[in-house]
Amino acid sequence: MAGGGDELKLLGMWASPFALRAKLALSFKGLSYDYVEEDFKNKSDLLLSSNPVHKKVPVLIHNGKPICESQVIVQYIDEVFPDAGVTLLPADPHDRAVARFWAAYIDEKLFSAWILVFRSKTEEEKAEAVKQTFAVVEKLEGALSECSKGKPFFGGDTVGYVDVVLGGFVAWVHAIEEVFGLNQFDAAKTPLLAAWLERFDELDAVKEVMPDIGRLVELAKMRQAQAAAAAAAAAGEAN
Repeated sequence: MAGGGDELKLLGMWASPFALRAKLALSFKGLSYDYVEEDFKNKSDLLLSSNPVHKKVPVLIHNGKPICESQVIVQYIDEVFPDAGVTLLPADPHDRAVARFWAAYIDEKLFSAWILVFRSKTEEEKAEAVKQTFAVVEKLEGALSECSKGKPFFGGDTVGYVDVVLGGFVAWVHAIEEVFGLNQFDAAKTPLLAAWLERFDELDAVKEVMPDIGRLVELAKMRQAQAAAAAAAAAGEAN
């Protein structure tokens, strides 16, 4: 229960950075909720009925009404529970628009660059994907400088909307470094982001919901092996 008669239920999957984003928002707000772990190979009727369009996690169900898509969920939580925990979206309309711009950029550019890293079959493809990833991260370094105005977080003195959106990817930032040797938030190249990552990792609200990095590494390696086997099988059929 979230308090005040509000009932919250979150449908998620432990390794999903988008589900983690919703968990982070709930954690920073100090809201209690029921969590339902979904199996992607056997999606529940509740998930399929709650998100019939995309059939994906996360889905937040508030008093029986579903809200879908992680960024929409984070904004909804902030709007519906304005007095709980920290305020995530800036009060100033322009600052709020800027935060939404960078949040969209993170999903459109950073996540797509990661997909290329995971799917790269040759060293040339991997090098190009890594190049794209670092180009995105450099832009985010500038975004942090702009949004934080010299303070510790994108939201200023406390975490804000962009912190939560990027924060959903933090566990995978660490896992990708272990699997691919790719240090995306390198202190030499992006010192502001490197310092932000350290601060974010140490927040109690983050520690409470962060998945085990070792499990993510195992999952990433398993998916790599499956992709390699599928590629080899396809090449064999073509010969």
